[in-house]
Amino acid sequence: MANHSPTNPDAVRSLLEDFSLEMTGKDVPALEEAAAFIPPGTRISVTFLGNEDLPMRVGAAAAVKRLGFVPVPHISARRLASQAELEGFLSALATEAAPEDVFVVGGDPAQPEGPYEDSLALIRTGLLGQYGFKRVSISGYPEGHPDISDEVLWQALTDKYAALQELGLECSIITQFGFDADPVFAWLSELRRRGVQAPVEIGVPGPAGVKRLLNYARRFGVASSAGIVHKYGFSLTNLLGTAGPDKFIREFAQRHNEAEHGRILLHFYTFGGLKTTAEWVREFRASG
Repeated sequence: MANHSPTNPDAVRSLLEDFSLEMTGKDVPALEEAAAFIPPGTRISVTFLGNEDLPMRVGAAAAVKRLGFVPVPHISARRLASQAELEGFLSALATEAAPEDVFVVGGDPAQPEGPYEDSLALIRTGLLGQYGFKRVSISGYPEGHPDISDEVLWQALTDKYAALQELGLECSIITQFGFDADPVFAWLSELRRRGVQAPVEIGVPGPAGVKRLLNYARRFGVASSAGIVHKYGFSLTNLLGTAGPDKFIREFAQRHNEAEHGRILLHFYTFGGLKTTAEWVREFRASG
């Protein structure tokens, strides 16, 4: 049950001490504009979208590094046409950005475009460590996945965690975003019960237009009923407004118990833009 005592401002600030942000390959100008508002050394994920190419992704990772942040390139296993394409990407990343962090995900295509059925198959190649990666992030779905059963999701997560341990690579988990803390806490308790001790970066939508947030929620199978979004801080009757994760983060800071839930960080999906999100985090952290 939630504890309804006032949120401790120090708990909020400490949650925001070490957060990460997400950008696409096309967002380099936006990152340059936002750089002054982002703490040096912040982890910035670079997506692996179907409408971006290898030079764009590598260029974005290099820009993250150049601006004083930590690049976390994404690799979408099912989008890779061959091992040669994977090695070409890893080699270019090593040359241009020398990242030690990477995020591996299965990806959207219904049929793999090459030899990798899922992110576990990619991890098991052993290539990530060979190209200098030390920390590998994998996906978590506190509200489940529209096309994959919970049982399969849990099996995949624990298999990936075990494979990374065998390879001597650090593991962390980045979750899908959501508007409701309840399923996140239930999922965290279950994760720890299953023996997974990796730190978890909880996905949080940055401040954005309500309409845009709802569109992303629909796309990713995130619950957005009237009751849930009201609790989060916006209403389905005002689609022209904007909403930030203020209430969600305060509730999170209030309910997080490290002994039960383990180490928790926040990962911001920047639907409203990098600068908007970075400014919001800075102001929210200052206000506690």
